[in-house]
Amino acid sequence: MAKAKINSVLFVTTEAEPFASTGGMGEVCSSLPRALNSTKKTDARVMMPLYEDVAYRYKENMKFVCNITVSLAWRNQYCGLFRMEHEGVVYYFVDNEYYFKRGNLYGYYDDAERFAFFSRAALELIPYLDFKPEILQSNDHLTALVPVYYQLEYKYREGYERIKNVFTLHNINYQGIYPLIIAGDVFGIGDENVPLVEHNGKINLVKAAIVTCDKITTMSPQYAREIRLPEFAGGLDGVLIEHRDKIVGILNGIDVDEFNPATSDSLFVNYDANSLEAKKKNKVELQRMLSLPEDENVPVVCMMARMAAYKGYDLLRKSINKVGAEDNILNTNIQLIVMGKGDADIEGYLSYIQNMYSPRVRALITYNKDLVRKVLAAADICLVPSRTEPCGLMQMYACRFGAVPVVRATGGLIDSIVDCGKGDVGNGFVFEEYDSDVMDKTIYRALDMYNNNKKMWTALIKRAMACDFSWGKAALEYNVLYRVLAA
Repeated sequence: MAKAKINSVLFVTTEAEPFASTGGMGEVCSSLPRALNSTKKTDARVMMPLYEDVAYRYKENMKFVCNITVSLAWRNQYCGLFRMEHEGVVYYFVDNEYYFKRGNLYGYYDDAERFAFFSRAALELIPYLDFKPEILQSNDHLTALVPVYYQLEYKYREGYERIKNVFTLHNINYQGIYPLIIAGDVFGIGDENVPLVEHNGKINLVKAAIVTCDKITTMSPQYAREIRLPEFAGGLDGVLIEHRDKIVGILNGIDVDEFNPATSDSLFVNYDANSLEAKKKNKVELQRMLSLPEDENVPVVCMMARMAAYKGYDLLRKSINKVGAEDNILNTNIQLIVMGKGDADIEGYLSYIQNMYSPRVRALITYNKDLVRKVLAAADICLVPSRTEPCGLMQMYACRFGAVPVVRATGGLIDSIVDCGKGDVGNGFVFEEYDSDVMDKTIYRALDMYNNNKKMWTALIKRAMACDFSWGKAALEYNVLYRVLAA
């Protein structure tokens, strides 16, 4: 029997855990390659910038490969290449201290130039790698120029033949929009090719990637459908409808070992679906830690997300602002824990609410995974009321820890959470309309089951904890996509 062909894929990304990451993309670009390699059907590797932020313990294990000069418009810049293996994945690091030796990953006046350099460097370095990628998988607007440059300059070069480009949209709200005047000076794109990157009178890098790539992947099947609608597409619905045959939605997974209540070092007491009494001990210990009233029977509701309106904080605010009304969720017998960072107005409002409803409310203006695990182990309900959500990971984490999700029917939330109906099916509670009253009714439905039907509630927790949100299924779907592309 002939040996099955292994597809070679290079992820080109601006972040990957544990080296440098600001959120979900960094997790995807490490967990997905690791899962792909475990299938033995794909050789997935990762290329990213060598930021100052990368820990020394990793840098000291990197091996120098080569250095070249990369041209970008009128510039000729040094580019070094380093290599290391981590958890079964080969990582390549692109070195240029002028662009990447900075205190943060993003937020600089020349970000457009920095990541245009990185995108071109990724292509220039292909002949120097110890494998030949059949597929380049770029991620979001910061590496959207990879398929653009390939189409314009590399497609017919010797050694670059038949490479396919997959463009992964983690969040279509970030499109890489710049004034047209910088097309030549910053991106090195000639006047004759400006129409390729132009959209509504400006440069739009995501639009250009959509047009030039071979496939577009999104973080969930529902999001793949939603981004073709005007209310979700950020002005790109026409382009996406035109290129709809390229779009494939594959639901993200999570690291089920990292988020495992039976083994996590973060918890006060470990537990599983057969030892849920220990979950109550985590509740009491976290209440003590956060100076909440200690009561193992009071329902604890948590919401943990970037503090931005689209994450549903505006719905929460409307609910809380029903001061004196019977349906104000904080006038019920619950404890509320909110955690995240972001919009200063949201942070300030939640800090105010903490003081107003002390000691039953805690607003944690921070984000770290250790604390996420502690809160989920203590919580009974996890609120994820996003207006739009490409995938969402919190609802999956919540299921793992037996914190029953209450989610809005959008994106990956509806792809991963099934409403429990009368209580005998599903793994959570789902509401359709983006409305605070509708959200509140769904929370009350969950609280009613928690307070009045412990047997049904326990069965729901066990169904949620039994859900398989590992990366294995996603990896298999990507393998099929790669095999078709590389055929």
